[in-house]
Amino acid sequence: MTDERSQIAVLTGDLVQSTAAGASLTNKAIGRISSMAAITTGWPGNNAGHFTRFRGDGWQFVVDRPAWALRALICVHAVLRQDEDGPISRIAIGLGPLDPVTGDDLSDASGPALVASGRALDNMDKAQVFAIVGKGVTPLHHAVLALVEDRVTRWTVEQAEAAAYFLSPTAPTLKSIAETLHISTQAVHARLKGAGAQSLRRAVEAWEQAGAAP
Repeated sequence: MTDERSQIAVLTGDLVQSTAAGASLTNKAIGRISSMAAITTGWPGNNAGHFTRFRGDGWQFVVDRPAWALRALICVHAVLRQDEDGPISRIAIGLGPLDPVTGDDLSDASGPALVASGRALDNMDKAQVFAIVGKGVTPLHHAVLALVEDRVTRWTVEQAEAAAYFLSPTAPTLKSIAETLHISTQAVHARLKGAGAQSLRRAVEAWEQAGAAP
């Protein structure tokens, strides 16, 4: 029987070396992820969220429109990289159906996307940071994600800060980013060039135009 429930994406993650970072930085990092999850609920066609913290340094949230999953993953990484002393997070995208969520979070939720995301996180190689699994995922999706991982894990704090704004679906101009960060447009350009942000934006937009995997 075909599962006709809506296809969504679940992002599941856990912080890297959170014990060494300490409770204060761990809580700060989780707060940054929660804030980004809330921001994604304002993206066109996406209004789920349901941010959930679990096992101390673990977290999950729903992306209603699966095509937004890659952009959401990169933006979560970007806000974490802005804290030089804080931990980053491994992140797994699970694609598929999700049973109706009755509460504010995912603590009692179930469904293939949720299960796939959690298992993918548990099965990641020790050196791996990002993963994607679920209905319709192809070797191309894995390849794109691996290239994204290679690029963004090299970001400096300043590059991550500029990229977080640049990769917003609102596509802000360099001038507006400069005004927000209180730096020159030339400085924004330099940070984004170092971050490979133009190539990342093209990759994300192509991923979204293709409708991602589902």
